[in-house]
Amino acid sequence: MTAGARLRLPVNEKDHMRGPKNAPIVIVEYGDYQCPHCARAFPIVEQLQKSLGDNLLFVYRHFPIAESHPDAPNAARAAEASGRQGRFWEMHSLLFENQSSLDSDSLVGYAESLDLDMKRWLLDMDSDAIEDKVEEDFKSGVRSGANGTPTFFVNGSRYDGDWSFEPFLEAVSSEIPSR
Repeated sequence: MTAGARLRLPVNEKDHMRGPKNAPIVIVEYGDYQCPHCARAFPIVEQLQKSLGDNLLFVYRHFPIAESHPDAPNAARAAEASGRQGRFWEMHSLLFENQSSLDSDSLVGYAESLDLDMKRWLLDMDSDAIEDKVEEDFKSGVRSGANGTPTFFVNGSRYDGDWSFEPFLEAVSSEIPSR
């Protein structure tokens, strides 16, 4: 972990989380659905979740870098709009699995494939509340020292190490208290 670089916005009820809230390891990822590095990290994070089980709480926050990835902000809104119908993680997976197709028509198609209430989803996509959530995630990343994607925080400290599976697993496993 990096000394000094700390997560400024604590994990809270607005976050999208997987795993037990009392897990000894909390990984927060600031990511961008159009970022090729985030797409590479996606299966690694899933592998960590399987390997660590109840020892891991994973949190995803949006950090769309619109200058480099013009479809990323809409993709983040699509995930949030899907989350309003309890399908955030399904959309999250679809976005990374179809990263080369994040245009508006594709996003609508993904939402339809999840059998969402499309009228509601389209309204949510354009809502101020969704825009505010994506912006809040982004600003919290900036305040925390995220300067690219993916940026990981492990138990509140920025992780600047190798995030390929084995080194990342080894680094975070050291956070599990011995019994």
